Amino acid sequence: MLPDKPSIAILPFQNMSGDLEQDYFADGMVEEIITALSRMRWLFVIARNSSFTYKGRAVDVKQVGRELGVRYVLEGSVRKATGRVRISAQLIEADTGAHLWAERFDGSLEEVFELQEQVAISVAGVIEPTLQAAEGRRTAGRPTDDLTAYDLYLRALATYYPINRQRAFDTLKLLRQAIAIDNVYGPALSWIAIVLMRLYREGWAEDPEATRREAVDLARQALQFANDDPGILVNAAFVLANFGEDIGAMVGLVDRALALTPSFARGWFIFGILHMWAGQHSLAIDHAKVMLRLSPRERSGTPFSLIGEAHFYKHEFAEAAAQLLLSIHNHPGFPHSFQVLAACYAQMGRLEEAHSIVSRLQEITPQILPSVAHLRRLEDRELFLTGMRIAASRPVSN
Repeated sequence: MLPDKPSIAILPFQNMSGDLEQDYFADGMVEEIITALSRMRWLFVIARNSSFTYKGRAVDVKQVGRELGVRYVLEGSVRKATGRVRISAQLIEADTGAHLWAERFDGSLEEVFELQEQVAISVAGVIEPTLQAAEGRRTAGRPTDDLTAYDLYLRALATYYPINRQRAFDTLKLLRQAIAIDNVYGPALSWIAIVLMRLYREGWAEDPEATRREAVDLARQALQFANDDPGILVNAAFVLANFGEDIGAMVGLVDRALALTPSFARGWFIFGILHMWAGQHSLAIDHAKVMLRLSPRERSGTPFSLIGEAHFYKHEFAEAAAQLLLSIHNHPGFPHSFQVLAACYAQMGRLEEAHSIVSRLQEITPQILPSVAHLRRLEDRELFLTGMRIAASRPVSN
């Protein structure tokens, strides 16, 4: 079923640079265009994680329209060579396959941000002729003027998912290089805070307390440079809520981000997590489902983990287990899903399966029993910890 407002999927742009190593650059260009279009409140934009499932495939736009539930599809290519960038894009009506618009944008590498803005404004203008171009320009904030820092940031985002220990450390290295060049680069600061939080939560940090302090400090620094950037607001809220900041205030930050960018799939996901931590489990499930509507081919595993965990705290253990198994299947390096599933099986009395999950958990993290300080309801903490203690109660070999 189509949304009741114009809807679009931006497919991965073809890398025409003749160098496979430049794929991340083409992907980053699409990411920026998705972000710019997502901020237009009248437009429903499918999230990157779903549209990128078509990467490297010959696609039928009519099929894409049906599978993603959109009226329009944008496809294109990027050529980067000798200091120049060329973006070619075409807008297609998914239902009919009709080409509505095609354009080529050329400029120097230093003009890459303006090129992204031009594409976003042009697409918006075709879909909704009454749109004022100023609305597109208003959304096109430039987070950094340094192209090397921007390049490192794109490489980092391309590295992070699917999350595992090595990817987290590789991402952190790239992001640290970016802020060494531009120490007020808000998006990079907020993502370092996210990665540090992940290292802390999953037991991968060499010095947990120092990692915690740095994550909090960088999240607060990032907020100073947010300028209503939804990604920064969401990342900072996630990190600060995890480490004990007032949950209501952090929910307010994410709510502000979603008011700015209603089609921000990851924003809805974090909104769900914060509501789950606050004990509002049904609301958490609803928000995760909004994310999956915006990103119907999401395969990072985390939305299923959120839905499963929320069902767990609702004592709906069978549904929780089913969702957590989906998460693990799609995201086998993510420890948290294993921890909640082990606790769930223990609460169901399925002890052999609980022990088996703990065995698999030990292969990806030394931290079997994590902190539950982020959970604000005592009942939720007790349910999880009791289940985990039962699951880990029998010695398990590596």
